[in-house]
Amino acid sequence: MRAPTGEQFVLTLDTETGRTEAIITQLAASLRTLKVNGVDISQPYAEDRVTPFGTGIVLVPWPNRVEDGRWMLDGTSQQLDITEPKYNNAIHGLLRNTAYTVVSRTDSAITLGATVFPQHGYPFMLETTVSYELQPDGITVTHSVRNESAANAPVAIGTHPFFQIGDVDTAELTLTVRASTRFPVDARLNVSAEVPVEGRYDLNAGARVGDLELDDAFGGLDPIDQVSATLAAPDGRTVSLWQDENFPYLQVFTTPIYPTADGVTLAVAIEPMTAPADAFNSGQSLRWLAPAEQWTASWGVRYTA
Repeated sequence: MRAPTGEQFVLTLDTETGRTEAIITQLAASLRTLKVNGVDISQPYAEDRVTPFGTGIVLVPWPNRVEDGRWMLDGTSQQLDITEPKYNNAIHGLLRNTAYTVVSRTDSAITLGATVFPQHGYPFMLETTVSYELQPDGITVTHSVRNESAANAPVAIGTHPFFQIGDVDTAELTLTVRASTRFPVDARLNVSAEVPVEGRYDLNAGARVGDLELDDAFGGLDPIDQVSATLAAPDGRTVSLWQDENFPYLQVFTTPIYPTADGVTLAVAIEPMTAPADAFNSGQSLRWLAPAEQWTASWGVRYTA
């Protein structure tokens, strides 16, 4: 049987320090697995499963939600398809159910491409790529978006990776997020403001993942060597998420029901974003690409044993 996420692109990199491995899916260009020296540093999902919780998928031309799927373009109301019926929102962009094509490939790197065609609520055409390049200690991911429309097009980029450290209980990992603000949400998970972090949302000093219950975006990032978020195991091993200047936000999502072969488990997603939720309405950090303009943005993961 063919995998529900299409072709599985296996990447490997052998160096003096060991082997890095990843599997990228054809559907939504999802990062399905990532290992460094045999240690799973992303939360893997089985090849025969539909992507759970959007694991590792690319989110273009917006991450997170557009409230009610509605926004204004030059004074005219636009209505996106509602893809989160439970909350009546449009969620995670327009490529989550798209099959990507191979642009280039080596043993340790791949570039995949997909087109955003004009459609309900988004009358623009974009050519997009995402490149995955293995490193001795992790992976570098580079997104590009080119506006093929005759008018300026609004664009934001996100992705949805889950992380772990091998067989360490995720509940026992310590999550640190170097952020000064967060975006509270209402009952429909739509953002209502940007406020200073405080109390259980202040993760600057680190917090045990098992004590967290989050589906929240953070801003005001204060990275060290581009790293704004880190997961640390009790034995000192770390997984660090780095983001270039185009990714000034991140989302943290925890769920106790992530599916595995042994049942459900606690999992944590740390999601780089170029703009916060509902940027089509707020305009916050929304990028407007001129016709034929191309934009690139990068993030990546580092594992330290």
